[in-house]
Amino acid sequence: MKFETNKIAKDVIDLQIKALKKLKNSLDNSFNKCVNLLMKCKSKVIICGVGKSGIIASKISATLSSVGTPSFVVSANDCSHGDLGRITKNDILILISNSGNTLELKNIITFAKSNKIKLIGIASNKNSFLLKSSEIKLLLPDVEESGHGIVPTSSTINQMSIGDALAIALMEKKKFSKFDFKKFHPSGSLGNKLKTAGDLMLTKGRIPLINENQKMREAIRIINKKRLGFLVIINNLGITKGVFTDGDLKRLMQKKDSVSNSKIKFYMTKNPFSVEESTLASTILYQMNKKKITNVCVYNKKNRYKTTGVIHIHDLLQNLR
Repeated sequence: MKFETNKIAKDVIDLQIKALKKLKNSLDNSFNKCVNLLMKCKSKVIICGVGKSGIIASKISATLSSVGTPSFVVSANDCSHGDLGRITKNDILILISNSGNTLELKNIITFAKSNKIKLIGIASNKNSFLLKSSEIKLLLPDVEESGHGIVPTSSTINQMSIGDALAIALMEKKKFSKFDFKKFHPSGSLGNKLKTAGDLMLTKGRIPLINENQKMREAIRIINKKRLGFLVIINNLGITKGVFTDGDLKRLMQKKDSVSNSKIKFYMTKNPFSVEESTLASTILYQMNKKKITNVCVYNKKNRYKTTGVIHIHDLLQNLR
């Protein structure tokens, strides 16, 4: 029944919301210690869990790696068959277990202690073997699970949330910017959202440049050749003085019979809208739509008066799909 299944879904989500509130209220200085220790990591952050906790470990590891903290996951089972050799003294180990007494983790804990490897434990049992063995203990609150109280749902949400909190805290503390983030996400929707003017602009010979003292006949020739629908007007020093669009040309031709011998500078739009090379493509598209323009000049922050590239709205739309 639709009504009944919706109620079940809402009950599950309500329990998870309650779990997250308990987690939020339970945070103490152990979290700060954990972040400070991870900041000092000279190698990799290695994460391990078993069952559902193992799946959460993979997610946390992937998030850490994507925001500037190199990490990978190890299998508890494989660690008992040789993969302990992947863990070095400069690594930091994070072990995740709801009970804290998962048998498969004991070999890893013993190895970490005997080799003086820093160990962070995440569990909900303060008297567990894992937390008693950990240098830093992240004690998660005891929460009510869905599905007759036995299916890992609320506890796994808290595990994932504490992992996300660690990743973002490290990201902020390392001053990991959106441009750093972009380096690790060159493709997909995230990569597209983080593309900048510098990534998309046409440069050098593809820029429709013309000197301000050139005649209109030359301007018409270049605007037809470059096929971008506009020109960037520069002076003898290469400084951008204005722009001239095919729309400007059409309006001009309606007013005057012949302008071919006139200088382009008399008809250009002065002080055109321009963007710096690091401006996000999404921001540029918003501004272009707002200003109702189809082309924009791009400059380098070293000299905002010289055009280093141009962007046509079609290129933006194609790359922001």
